[in-house]
Amino acid sequence: MTGRPQPWRVDPLTNPYLGLPDHAFWSRAVSRPAARDAVDPLAGTPFTIGPRDAVATAGSCFAQHIARHLVAQGFSYLRAESGGDPEADPHGYDLFSARYGNIYTCRQLLQTFNRAYSLFEPQDDVWQRPDGRYVDAFRPRILETGHDSPEAVRRAREPHLQAIRRAFEECDVFVFTLGLTEGWVSRLDGAAYPLAPGVVGAGRPAEDYAFHNFTAAETRADLATFLARLRAVNPRVRVILTVSPVSLIATYTAQHVLPATVYSKSVLRVAAQEVADGLPGVLYFPSFEIITGPQARGRYYEEDLRSVTPEGVAAVMDVFSRHLLRAAEEEDGEAAAAEPFPLPEEPPAGPPPSDTGAGTVPPSLRQDYAAEYAQNLDIICDEEEIERSLR
Repeated sequence: MTGRPQPWRVDPLTNPYLGLPDHAFWSRAVSRPAARDAVDPLAGTPFTIGPRDAVATAGSCFAQHIARHLVAQGFSYLRAESGGDPEADPHGYDLFSARYGNIYTCRQLLQTFNRAYSLFEPQDDVWQRPDGRYVDAFRPRILETGHDSPEAVRRAREPHLQAIRRAFEECDVFVFTLGLTEGWVSRLDGAAYPLAPGVVGAGRPAEDYAFHNFTAAETRADLATFLARLRAVNPRVRVILTVSPVSLIATYTAQHVLPATVYSKSVLRVAAQEVADGLPGVLYFPSFEIITGPQARGRYYEEDLRSVTPEGVAAVMDVFSRHLLRAAEEEDGEAAAAEPFPLPEEPPAGPPPSDTGAGTVPPSLRQDYAAEYAQNLDIICDEEEIERSLR
């Protein structure tokens, strides 16, 4: 196991950059011709993952890639919520460790924990679709057929929340992929949703919802609070944070979608690094840099310049395996050495999200968001599959 990189100590009378390792220099680590096809941007890890470590995942689509890779390599992937009839009810099982669907923002992640442990009971928790069926507002696309009543939605939610608690409490490693800063919240109590109201359904009038673009401070505080609460129920858990390299499919801000994407990913990247730097046993894994860095020359993106190619996923997983996965013969020593981490303090609670947009979503954006959700459920969808989901 390698430790977190430490500051280098040099004689104050000499050039402080003398003697630094190659990975500290752009010319040696990135632009050198021999390195262009083999840039490894991870300079060290505070822990590794053994075959018997139970790994739980949550977040956007890239967490699903990690889960599939672990299973393919014979590692232990925690399925706290699995089963059902795959033909009658195919959606949502085994995509993540529990059947929560995509968790795009850190506010969603924190509220997922709070709902599972009865720390937050949102007022608007069930949405009705145009066909009259009812869905869980916090995982509205999990069950294609929907439910016949709000009560049925809430009954189905109880074992789901129990599975979330199991995932949080039993995992040895928790992987979270930060995906978005833009989201929709309830003006009643600040509940954060994975989809804009109106894409699948809604439970309240349009004026009860607001668009919100989370700031770096909000994202950092939400993530730090979640990790403090996760460590309260699972003191030994190790955490891997990543940022999804998939760009926004659409922005509800007044900006062009390109700078809106750069803002969103910059916020997530800063929050992940600052939280990881402040807590032991928390690692930022640079999947974002592997895909988007100039050394990749854009070759890891599909023709839409947004979706990641299988080659890109393989490049990320190669670095992940090299640094984080350890062989079975190394298992006993490190597993026995695992000790509880100090319980971090929760940051002060900030104000609820302000009203930053109207609650009504234009039809064009509804289609884009629906396509985004459909794509992420299957991880990789070609253009025909996306178009079919909109008919």
